[in-house]
Amino acid sequence: MRHLYNYLKPYIPRMTLGLVIKFTGTIMDLLLPWILSYMIDTVAPQQNVSLIVKWGIVMVLCAVVAVITNIVANRMASWVATQCTRKIRHDLFRKISYLSCAQVDYYTIPSLESRLTSDTYNVHNFISRIQRLGIRAPILLTGGIIITLILEPVLASVLICILPFIAILVYKVSKKGIPLYTNLQKGVDSMVRTVRENITGIRVIKALSKTDREQERFREINAEVARRETTAGVTMSLTNPMMNLFLNLGLTMVIVVGAYRVNAGLTETGKIIAFLTYFTIILNAMLSITRMFVLMSRGAASANRIAEILDTPADLKLAPEDRIESENHIEFDHVSFAYEKSRDHHIKDISFTLKRGESLGIIGATGCGKSTIINLLMRLYDNDEGSIRIDGRKVSSIPDEELHQKFGLVFQNDVLFADTIASNIDFGRGLSMEEIEKAAEDAQAMEFIRSLPDGFQHMLTSKGTNLSGGQKQRVLLSRALAGKPEILILDDSSSALDYKTDSLLRQALRKNHSDTTAIIIAQRISSIYHCDKILVLEEGRTIGYGTHEELMKNCPVYQEISQSQMGGMIDG
Repeated sequence: MRHLYNYLKPYIPRMTLGLVIKFTGTIMDLLLPWILSYMIDTVAPQQNVSLIVKWGIVMVLCAVVAVITNIVANRMASWVATQCTRKIRHDLFRKISYLSCAQVDYYTIPSLESRLTSDTYNVHNFISRIQRLGIRAPILLTGGIIITLILEPVLASVLICILPFIAILVYKVSKKGIPLYTNLQKGVDSMVRTVRENITGIRVIKALSKTDREQERFREINAEVARRETTAGVTMSLTNPMMNLFLNLGLTMVIVVGAYRVNAGLTETGKIIAFLTYFTIILNAMLSITRMFVLMSRGAASANRIAEILDTPADLKLAPEDRIESENHIEFDHVSFAYEKSRDHHIKDISFTLKRGESLGIIGATGCGKSTIINLLMRLYDNDEGSIRIDGRKVSSIPDEELHQKFGLVFQNDVLFADTIASNIDFGRGLSMEEIEKAAEDAQAMEFIRSLPDGFQHMLTSKGTNLSGGQKQRVLLSRALAGKPEILILDDSSSALDYKTDSLLRQALRKNHSDTTAIIIAQRISSIYHCDKILVLEEGRTIGYGTHEELMKNCPVYQEISQSQMGGMIDG
């Protein structure tokens, strides 16, 4: 909630003005029953029509002022809530964008999506309603009690005796509400994860005829979310019937005591009517406060989840400058790393060096640590042991922006956005059309782009689903090459290319990007056999390192892969 106050702080002057306007309207509401009581007990007995009309006009004016001020104050409250939530959502998105991969793994993407959407909505609802109910309801409650004490102290004491029971009820229920709503939001995280998995894997689900199974899986998690929401809702909804019970018991006692007092001549009829009206106002105010506590419980749970992300410290802090003289462009020196620190290392004692312009091919079975090496080189994670250097500088001592500008990369499951081909290649870097076309030509994408009706202005769908696999990979390769990177990383990025296109791509890289150091992760030996060095991995360890010719002589696993894929045709 501390964060929420900081976000609301710039809007305090506007909120104060809204409070004054709301206060004015609420006072008008409180005056109406008192004026009615005065007219019944004092004005009407005088049988002065003009005086009755004058007081009637005063009542109309009070009602009009009350309506107008409430509308204006509510609009101001909505504006503050919208602007504040917009800032929260922006800062939360920015924070999520800068979380390390380890932190994203910890929170999970579905949970981050849920916090960015449903949690910010809950906070918006809380800010908006608290400015309406949080001001109006307490004023009505306090003002109603004060006026009833002035009007009829004996009857007011009946009401005051009930208030402690109501306060205890609200406190007890609200105390249970925040944990219940926190648990509910965790359930929403799980549901979002299930939906994401189904949307991402929709083709596989349909191909394997597992739609019914996934529907059942969603039904289970949906039922669990509904159960948690029901538990929270039922718990919080206890306040309404219990408060109605307390207040209606009080109202009954007021009517009974009031009847006796009128009959005994101790009070007047107008005061009893006004008192019953104020009692109704107090009842509605208490119900509004109850709803406010429900919103507060839900809003506090969501605000705490948002604050958890905003308070997350950076775990990839910039290390002190660490530079050595080196002729190598990239150097891994006995590097080890584990994603989960409680487990054994995913890669162990990896060492290799690359001079500027050299190429490294990495090959091995699925899960052997190929992509992990790239993640560590780009410092998406920090290695546990050993050192990683670029131009003699430890990657942990290079500022993120400077480090990442060195790379052009295509990940294994990379993303194209719903925009033009040109915009996807440019990717917000302000490249000229000439640079975009040159990159597309080197990536062997120019031929199919020219065949499209709109060429580079052809609109892609989200994730590039209106392109074939090979076309998609060539657009991604164009994006990687367009920035003229120092280091080019291709993570299984040519798996959908035919051998001819793959060969032409390699020729273009050698000819036009000879100064670029390349790291190529592949499943096919034909994609890496031309590399200056090849690293063969098995279960996170190096089992072969050298040129294609050297590995064909001294690495049985590499020989086996070559024989199974190429029948021994590539022999150096």
